[in-house]
Amino acid sequence: MTRRTNIGLLGAALLAASPAIAKEDNAMKDILEASQNDKKGLMLYVKGQSIAGIVVKIGGDTVELRSREYNRILVRIDAIDAVAMS
Repeated sequence: MTRRTNIGLLGAALLAASPAIAKEDNAMKDILEASQNDKKGLMLYVKGQSIAGIVVKIGGDTVELRSREYNRILVRIDAIDAVAMS
């Protein structure tokens, strides 16, 4: 294979993966917004650690939580691995 063919295949693969990434991001934002609107607690998983709280505010690239222990917790949205809400 030539270098041009490899670059073309890589570009096609990235374009095919982008809708799946967007769907995952939308699902995560839906859960974060549900926590904020319904005042329900959730669990964020960030790099192997879990953070419990209630969403107070969703910014452009951050989410602000509140918990019993801390009044203000800021987490970058792109650092979140998973979200769980009961």
